[in-house]
Amino acid sequence: MGKVSKRAASILYMKEHETLFSCPICQKDMHVSDDGHVLCHNHHSFDIAKQGYVNFMIKPFTSMYSKNLFESRQEVMNSGLYEPVQKAIAKYVGNRTKTILDTGCGEGSHLNKVINELEQQVLAVGIDISKEGIQSAAKFYEHKIWCVGDLANSPFKEQSFDCILNILSPANYGEFSRLLNEKGKLIKVVPQSDYLKEIRRQAFANSEKEHYTNEQTVERFKEHFANVKQERITYTMPLDEKLVPKLLEMTPLGWHLEKDLSLNEITIDLEILVGEGTK
Repeated sequence: MGKVSKRAASILYMKEHETLFSCPICQKDMHVSDDGHVLCHNHHSFDIAKQGYVNFMIKPFTSMYSKNLFESRQEVMNSGLYEPVQKAIAKYVGNRTKTILDTGCGEGSHLNKVINELEQQVLAVGIDISKEGIQSAAKFYEHKIWCVGDLANSPFKEQSFDCILNILSPANYGEFSRLLNEKGKLIKVVPQSDYLKEIRRQAFANSEKEHYTNEQTVERFKEHFANVKQERITYTMPLDEKLVPKLLEMTPLGWHLEKDLSLNEITIDLEILVGEGTK
C-alpha cells in the first residue's frame, strides 16, 4: 500500500477526536465526514485542507505575518534557543495532562517541543488566526490537530482541555475559562525586562520601549486564577550569524532593523505564569 496522504491521515485523526469540536457559528456538535468535511447539525461546513489542517475562520482575515516569518521562526526554534523555556513549560504541563491546546501556536514549534518532553501521549491541538502559521505547522508536525481560527469564535466544546498554552500571544481569559476543565491549568509565557535586549537596544535606543515591563499582564493573569505560580527564566546564548536575519524576521522588534545587523549573542528573559482554579 502507498503512503497515506496528509489529508487522509488528518481526516482519520480528527474523526477519532471529533467530540472536541463545536461549530464556531452556532455552537452545535460537529461530525467529521469520511471525505474530510467538519460539519454541524445546521450544515455549517469546514474542509480539511490537503496540507492536513482545518480553517474555522468565519470572517476573512489578513495576517501581518508572512510565510517567510514562520519559516524563520522554525529555524530559530530548531536551533535550541528556546529549549530551556520549553522544558520548563513541559514540567508545568505535568504527567496528568491528556489534552492540550496551544493558542496563538504560530507554526507549532513550541507545542511540538513541549509535547516531545512529556512522558505520556497527549491529544495536542494548535490554533492560530494566521493561515500561514497553521500551514507551516501542518507541514512539519503530524499527529496533532491544527486549526486556523479565532478564539472569539472558537471551534471547541467547553471544558475540552486539561491544559492551555498561551506563549507570547494575546490572552482571551473568558474563552480560556470556558475551554479548561475543572482541574485545568493555563500556562502563559510573557516577556521579562531583558527579553531580546540586544535587539531592543538597537531598535529603540534611548526610548521608553528600550525597557519593557510586564507588570500589568501579570496582574491581569492573577485576577483570573486562585492559584498562580511564577518562574522567570533568563539566559544569554551565543547566536550563529546565519540565525541573525531569521531572528530579526520572526520578531516585530527587528522588522525595521538591517538584516545584516551584528549580533553574536541573544538574551532570553521570559516569565512563565501557571494558573489553576479560575476565580
